[in-house]
Amino acid sequence: MQINPFEGCDVIMENKAIIALSGKGGVGKTSISAAIVKLLVENFPDKKILAIDADPAVGLSTALGVDVKMTIDDIRKEIVETVEDGQTKAAIELLGDARYKIFDALVETDGFAFIAVGRPESAGCYCKINSYLKEVISILSQDFDYVVIDGEAGIEQINRRVMEKVTHLLLITDASKKGTQVISTIKNVADELVMYKKIGAIINRLPDESVISHINTNGIPVLSYITNDSNLAIYDIEGKNIIGLPDDSNVVKGARDALIEIGILGDEK
Repeated sequence: MQINPFEGCDVIMENKAIIALSGKGGVGKTSISAAIVKLLVENFPDKKILAIDADPAVGLSTALGVDVKMTIDDIRKEIVETVEDGQTKAAIELLGDARYKIFDALVETDGFAFIAVGRPESAGCYCKINSYLKEVISILSQDFDYVVIDGEAGIEQINRRVMEKVTHLLLITDASKKGTQVISTIKNVADELVMYKKIGAIINRLPDESVISHINTNGIPVLSYITNDSNLAIYDIEGKNIIGLPDDSNVVKGARDALIEIGILGDEK
């Protein structure tokens, strides 16, 4: 029997933005997620901002320069192992304390908080950790004004309704046919399973602007186009976190344009 310590916790959406990023692997979701966090921190210094690394590939912590000590999967395993060991009383206590343990896993940094889903030790299905992640998003979103979720590659978390209650769904693709097909599939699934308010695509890693006219997003509105970013490449090579990227970097400008188009930031031009 699967134990769910968070059952019955509903997300409160009013006056909050839950921004989820999805797309195929290797299109730059993590870099854009980090750039969005940077922009939110700079534009809303008085708001509570949370970054969730929901990708088992574990890249957002590096991009944001966060040292993670405990993950969502660590919490799940502690509860499951206690039950399996027959420690009934301890298990009940763990279930009651589960919400507090989530906050113990939060990393507080300058301007935002961070939590990571973690990577299960056993290979195969991520369904157990994804079910926990869904509840964690519901719990934490009640305590933050802006939540940015760097989702795993593909449609799994959308298909399993991990992100069923978000306000803004950003679909990230590169200039490839496969990339645009994946975001089209994600949108089709999300239209049935996700209660989003706004949706749009970000076309990332363009070699140059001449290819834009050849890109077909199958009706998904494009929020911004981002050409290859040499600043980002240097930061990646040197292991610097993206919070320090200059404002004129392509990925930061593209993320800003997308947030303006989708109504998160105001257009100050």
